[in-house]
Amino acid sequence: MKFAVCVFPGSNCDYDTYYILRDVLEKEVEFVDYSTKNLNGFDCVILPGGFSYGDYLRPGALASKSPLAEAVVEFANKGGLVLGICNGFQILTELGLLPGALLPNMNMRFICKDVYLKVERNDTPITLKAQKGEVLKIPIAHHDGRYYVEDSELKLMEERGQIIFRYSDEEGKITQEANPNGSVSNIAGVMNKEGNVFGLMPHPERASEDILGSHDGLILWNSIVSYLS
Repeated sequence: MKFAVCVFPGSNCDYDTYYILRDVLEKEVEFVDYSTKNLNGFDCVILPGGFSYGDYLRPGALASKSPLAEAVVEFANKGGLVLGICNGFQILTELGLLPGALLPNMNMRFICKDVYLKVERNDTPITLKAQKGEVLKIPIAHHDGRYYVEDSELKLMEERGQIIFRYSDEEGKITQEANPNGSVSNIAGVMNKEGNVFGLMPHPERASEDILGSHDGLILWNSIVSYLS
């Protein structure tokens, strides 16, 4: 089982993700930089958070034009498991691997705090170890995290079960007050219709040890390991 952690100029959660995979989960992991042209030999590709290329033009736009991005598309189209976290989520929407777009937060400010996520499905590669309806405590840290998709596409996503996580309160109630950035339908995480590409705005790598205040992120990582096993 081998993981790839993508590194673009401006990535800043790459080492956090690498640490969790190598030292906490004790799995083989390798950094791959923006010039990488193929991802052969990897079982799962992670696009971590950060500010790739300084978020110039818009978050994820320039990263989506790199050789590594082309390799991610090829890997995903072959059925490989891909997870984009925060900026990684933004890159995946820019690549068209996930529907929708990430817009500036409703309050136009950077938000960094713990939020609660309600698990909508527990039969996906990143939620196998969760319970449906379970509430996870995981932090966010973004300026452009407001998920947007047209109403017609949202309806299709609902029908296909592509919505994996929604922002909720601590009891799991989906309310506007629990929506930190104004995302449509409180969406915090989605997958493609094929079920192998995932985008998540909160940071599970920042909630994978008790010393960080929550280990709920481990549920996602252990789900991936279980799926690949």
